[in-house]
Amino acid sequence: MSNAISAQPDSYLEFWNECHLCTLTTLRPDGRPHVVPVGVTVDVTAGVARVITRKSSRKVANILASGGEARVALCQVDGGRWATLEGAAEVCTDEAVVEDAVGRYGKRYGRTPTPDPERVVLLISVERAMGQMLPVRPQMTQAAA
Repeated sequence: MSNAISAQPDSYLEFWNECHLCTLTTLRPDGRPHVVPVGVTVDVTAGVARVITRKSSRKVANILASGGEARVALCQVDGGRWATLEGAAEVCTDEAVVEDAVGRYGKRYGRTPTPDPERVVLLISVERAMGQMLPVRPQMTQAAA
């Protein structure tokens, strides 16, 4: 499978390294979308996005209820710039993988979460990457408006 993330322009990849809150969309068992704010780290080389969370969360329940083929979407927005990653998610409880994900989160967001024995990591194998990287426009001041 080709790496959908690495095929994107440098500005797209850099955007996923900036500090932005993202959303994760999972599907409930009845098909309704469940959208929540999350922190995301992206491993361009591996084509994987990671989200740390608690194993008792609704998003984990939705992924587990899918029968192993959970389709999810991650999105971040900043002004006219936006990026969405779509793929298959799995829940990982392996301590080393969770610890690695926490370290990556700390690097991107500038803080390390407090230890949590309920922590798991959602591993999203990215199959599709899309977005728009408009140039960042300076904000107008009140006097210029």
